[in-house]
Amino acid sequence: MKTTLKIGLLAAVSVATLGGCASYTGQTNDPNDPNRTRTGALIGAGIGAVAGLLSGGNATERRQRAMVGAGIGGLTGAGIGAYQDRQEAELRRQTAGTGIDVSREGDVIKLNLPDGVTFDFGKSELKPQFYPALNNVASTLREYNQTIVEVSGHTDSVGSDAANQALSERRAASVGHYLEGQGVQSARLELVGFGETRPIASNDTDSGRALNRRVEIRVVPLRAQG
Repeated sequence: MKTTLKIGLLAAVSVATLGGCASYTGQTNDPNDPNRTRTGALIGAGIGAVAGLLSGGNATERRQRAMVGAGIGGLTGAGIGAYQDRQEAELRRQTAGTGIDVSREGDVIKLNLPDGVTFDFGKSELKPQFYPALNNVASTLREYNQTIVEVSGHTDSVGSDAANQALSERRAASVGHYLEGQGVQSARLELVGFGETRPIASNDTDSGRALNRRVEIRVVPLRAQG
C-alpha cells in the first residue's frame, strides 16, 4: 500500500498526551474558515487496509486507547445498530440537497463527498460554499460521538501516481482539519490518502473519473471491549 498520512501513526506515541496541542495555520484568507488558525493535534490510530482504515491487533488497541483517553465509551449488542440508525437518519436530513451521498454498509455509515462539490479541480482547499454542509455533518458527529471517523481521499487515474497520492492525502487532511475545527474530537479522526488505487467507477470515461475524485467519510461504531 502506498504511503498514508503520517498523522495516523501519531497515536502510538501520543495517546498518553491527548491534552497536548499543535498548531495548524491554513492558507485561506476567509476569516470564517475554522482552519485559518487552529490548535489541537489530529490523532489517528493506524494505516489503511482493505476492510477499513485499520488492521491488526496493535492498531485496534491504539485506537481503543485513544478513545478511552478522550473519555469516549463503546457500544454493545443491539444498541450499535439502533445508534447508527439514528445517526444515519440525522446525517441524511442534514445533508439533503448538499451533494453529499449517504449510504450504509452494515453498521458503518459512509458519506461520499464528490470533488466537484468539495474542491476546485486539482486543489485541496475546501470551497467556502461547502462549509455549511460540513458544519451540519460535524454537528451530527459531535452528537453521536461513540464512533471513529475515517476520512479518505481518492483521485482518478489522470496524472502521475505520486501526484495523485499527494493530492488525495491533502484533501483528506483538509476535511479532517475542518471537522476538528468544528469540534469533532481529534482522537476519533483517522486520515488517509489512497490516490487512484480505489476507483468506484471506470477511469475510461469523464463520468467515471468524476465519481472517482472524492473524499469518503466512514463513521464506524466503537464497540465496547469485553
